[in-house]
This record gives sequence, structure tokens and C-alpha cells, in this order.
Amino acid sequence: MSLGRAVLWLNLTLRSARRISRAQFMEGQPQGLPNPGAMENGGGSRGEERPPAAQETIVTEGAAKIVFPSANEVFYNPVQEFNRDLTCAVITEFARIQLGAKGIQIKVPGEEDIQKVVVDLSEQEKDKVEPKEDENLVPGDKPRTAAVGEICEEGLRVLEGLAASGLRSIRFAREVPGLQSVIANDASARAVDLMRCNVKLNDVAHLVQPSQADARMLMYQHQKVSERFDVIDLDPYGSPAPFLDAAVQAVSEGGLLCVTCTDMAVLGGNSGETCYSKYGSMALKSRACHEMALRIVLHSLDLHANCYQRFVVPLLSISADFYVRVFVRVFTGQAHVKASASKQALVFQCVGCGAFHLQRLGKVATASGGRVKFSAACGPPVAPECEHCGQRHQLGGPIWAEPIHDLDFVGRVLEAVSANPCRFHTSERIQGVLSVVTEELPDVPLYYTLDQLSSTIHCNTPSLLQLRSALLHAGFRVSLSHACRNAVKTDAPAEALWDIMRCWEKECPVKRERLSETSPAFRILGAEPRLQANFTIREDANPSSRQRGLKRFQVNPEANWGPRPRARPGGKNAGKAEERRRLRQNKRKELAEDPARQAARLKMFPCKRFKEGTCDRGDQCCYSHGQPTPEASATPADSAETSDQSSCVG
Repeated sequence: MSLGRAVLWLNLTLRSARRISRAQFMEGQPQGLPNPGAMENGGGSRGEERPPAAQETIVTEGAAKIVFPSANEVFYNPVQEFNRDLTCAVITEFARIQLGAKGIQIKVPGEEDIQKVVVDLSEQEKDKVEPKEDENLVPGDKPRTAAVGEICEEGLRVLEGLAASGLRSIRFAREVPGLQSVIANDASARAVDLMRCNVKLNDVAHLVQPSQADARMLMYQHQKVSERFDVIDLDPYGSPAPFLDAAVQAVSEGGLLCVTCTDMAVLGGNSGETCYSKYGSMALKSRACHEMALRIVLHSLDLHANCYQRFVVPLLSISADFYVRVFVRVFTGQAHVKASASKQALVFQCVGCGAFHLQRLGKVATASGGRVKFSAACGPPVAPECEHCGQRHQLGGPIWAEPIHDLDFVGRVLEAVSANPCRFHTSERIQGVLSVVTEELPDVPLYYTLDQLSSTIHCNTPSLLQLRSALLHAGFRVSLSHACRNAVKTDAPAEALWDIMRCWEKECPVKRERLSETSPAFRILGAEPRLQANFTIREDANPSSRQRGLKRFQVNPEANWGPRPRARPGGKNAGKAEERRRLRQNKRKELAEDPARQAARLKMFPCKRFKEGTCDRGDQCCYSHGQPTPEASATPADSAETSDQSSCVG
């Protein structure tokens, strides 16, 4: 046998052995408590060493108990408990709607024992649910119910595509009624090991089915109408963009799609070209970047769905902490898909004053005979230069320009959480956030901020109630936004806002001689206001959520909180990653330094102007007029100090 044939035979033998080992593992051969390793969504190998079993921690969240390694082998972030609580609340109300249409009422622990059936059907379909008068019910019959932890044969089929430890899926099984099955999927073999352990620990094996597969392939395998999922939850580490195409095909008609995005640097405008490559939209750096991120994700979801004659209907869109979370329903309909272009818009934003205008991509008109006609929109809505400050415009988008919440559905979730506040640990925050959501203007995309308006013209900042009152007195609508504490969401045009700020500047004058003639402030304040603002406080200027003192915006839950580092095989570099995170906190803030020590340190560096012969400060100069010291010439890290010499006047 030649050397080449021997090598080929050996390779084939090794591949066969690997297949047999993998098949034995999938059949559940490994027994006992697993000690999982890498919990990376989409990665992981079984050949890596595992730490001792003693390094395990039990975390209790909601009604679930989860075992995971203490090292950085499992991706678990306690800050996202709000995300998981809100998801359980949303799916519960979605199950109430879906099962209510079938005559099944759900029982949630802690709720009043009232027959609460929500029917979401058209008038023609109601007779299918309501019992006929001539039907004879058997004495003792009870209405069908669905309880937590029980299998409902007509219930929801749920998929968590990137389950990691399985915490979210187990919470669904133990807290959400009306479920038929929950598939907890992850591509990591060790993650599936951990899920099996946690499923057994929580006694939900009859509902939760661990699965090891690529999330995209699993969803592509469930494209058939009879095999689709009623709820799909995607919470990846970073961007969900690779999974969206499969998700919009695998969710059932009218099903719920829950998506989390933690790549806020991309969605917030720091890298517009990367945002376009992932979501098909250019993100802009803006004070309204958090709401714009939500609208970019909704645009991307609708764009993927349109490829298959489907469209999305947003139920709830939340920007919280370091991520955005959207809940949408997916439907099929060619006519609605044709109208999708009119739901998207480009954003023209001035780089000087921040004024923005939206340009719809499409237009829907009703022709004679009631026929609907779709056409391209006309534009642009702005001139090459901003009419307020003379600066240029940046072009962003497309973004979703329709409402991002279904206020009726949000009201149902808010009512359920308020009636049963002990159900979730973060109920107080859920009530506050959803209350602000119900107060938002649904038909007004994006917003300005209070500090943005005042800093543009370099004036003192009016109070939030004063600015809101001025807008209300002028006949405009105004609201807050859950995405930003200082948001001013209003249907007032930009010229009306700047007229109000000009009137405010007259009460708190700005020193015009200090303004550059090319600055936006000089151009804006140079024009007289055509609208006379009234800053008298109105009672309706203070929103209800603010009057009641609800917990509307999150406070820092713990030290060094935020996105966690990626899970690593064997928990490698866990301590180093945490140390780097700690050191990078407030890295841009200069620490207070003793004046004498600072003067001695600056004397180590030569004066640049003294070398040029233009320094007239002599001994009063804070820099040295002699030869550079060896320490200064040998310290490369002091480049930032020497660069500051350009501003030295001596």
C-alpha cells in the first residue's frame, strides 16, 4: 500500500470514529452532572479540559435555579434579568390572546381567579368560539384552562435559538402558562450538557427539550407551515443579523418574534458602514440614537420578511441599559408587503444644529374606485444647507417610520404586571418603562433632547416642564421617550423649536461677541422668532409617570455593570477580562492631581515656543526652557502631555 493511500485510509477511519462518538453523545450516553465548558453561542468543543466540579454556582432567578461554572465558561449577566422578566410578561399576554381565540383561558400564579379570555378575532370568526344556544353542555363541564408547568396540547411552541445555560427556556416552562413545548437550542455540546442538568434540576423535562444544532439550520428545517414555531426568542452575544433570515421563515402566521441586539456601538452610529452591512441601514450619531437603533432593527426585520411575502407588526420595542429588545408579530400578505416601502424613511440630519427631517421611500395613494396605488415618494425635504444654521446634512437610514409599539398590547402587559407585582423581581421597573411607553407619541419618530437644544445656542437650559409647556401653549403635542431621560418628542417642526429657544435666550441672554460668525448658534440667534413662546407651567406638561414617581429609568445596578466578556473554553482569561473592564471604567476622566506635583511634572518637558523663540513668559512658563530631562525624552507615554504644548502661551 502506498504512503498516500495509507494516509487517506487513516483519515477516513478517524472521521468514522468521530461520527460514532458524536452519535453516541447525542443519544444521551454521558450520564451524571456535567461540568460544562465553553458556552459561546455557536462554538465549543468536547476535547477541552474541564475545571473541577467544585467550581459551580447555583443562581436563582424567577422560578428557575441554574447551575453554571463559577469561571467565565457560561454567559450569564444578572443585569439582563429585566430583559427576561419582560419577555415572560409579553409571552404570557401573547398566550392569553392566542389561546383565548381557541376558548382556552390561562392561569397565572398570583392573578385573581377570574375568567379572563381575550379574543382576537374578526367579527366573522367570533361565532366559531362562542357556544351555540342549542348546544347542550354536559353538567359539570368546566372551561378549558392552561396552567403553568403543564403541557397544553393546543398551546404555544417556543424556540430559544441561542439558549446557553437554558435559563430563559426554563423560566418559560415554570412561569408562562399555555405552552406545548419549549426547544432550548445551542450549537455548543457543553451547553447542551448544562441544559440537560438544569432541566432535570428544575423538573421541566416534560416541557423543555434541549437541542444541539446551528440555530439557523434548525429554523430553516421548520419552514413548513405545520412545523413553524409560535414564539422564537433570539438573544445572541452581539448582533442577531445572521439569524434574522431564518427566523422570519420559521415563525408561524401571526407568531411572536423576540430579538435582542447588544451591538449598540454599531447601531448607535459609531460605524455606519458596519451597520449597513448587518442591518441594511446607515446609522447616524445622534442624540436620538437609541430610538434610531430600534427603528433600524425593525427595518431589517421587515426587509427580511418582505423577501418571503411576509411583514412585521411591532408590539413592543425597548431600549434599555446596553441593548435594544423588539417584540414583533409576523404575518403573510402580498398587499401589506407592497406597502412596506411607505413604512421606511431616510433621515436627513443637520451636522450643526441637529435638526432632522424624514423622507419616506414609498407612497400609498387611493385611486378612483377605491383602488390602492403604490408609487415612489418625492423629495428631498431639505435644501443642501440647513435653513437654520447653514450647515450640511448627513443622510441616514432607511429606518422604520411607523409606530414601534402596539399601545393596546402594551396596556395589557402593563395591567397584568401591575395587578401581580410579586410575579417578577423587576416589576417596578417594568411598570415604569411601560408607563412611559404608553405616554409616547406613537406617530412621531425620533426626538430632540433638552441639553442638545440649549448647548447648540450656548444658553442656559430651561427646565423640562418649561419647554414642554411652551410647546403645549403653541399648540403642539409633546411627550417623553423611554429611551432617553431628557428626550423631547414632539410634532413641532424644527423652526418652531428654534423660535422657542430664541425666546428663551432673550430671558437668559448669551454673549453674542463670543460666538463665531460661522457657528450654528450665531446663525440661529441672528434671526428673530416668529413665534412668541409662553413658558408658564401647565398642569398637563408634567406626565403621569413623572407625577407618580415611577421607576422610569434604570440606575446602576452594581459596580462595573454592563456587557459581560465573551465566555471562553475552560473559563480562560476570566480574571484578566474583569480586570481590563475595571481599569477602563472612567478612563477618559482625568484624576485630580496635586498642583505642586503637576507643576514639577510639567517642568520635565521642554517648551515648544521657547525653541521657536516666541515664548515671552520666561521663568513663569510652566514648561522647561532648558535641555529636556532624560526622563522626559525616554517616556513615550507622555505624548499626550507634549501635544498639549500647542495651547501653551509661554
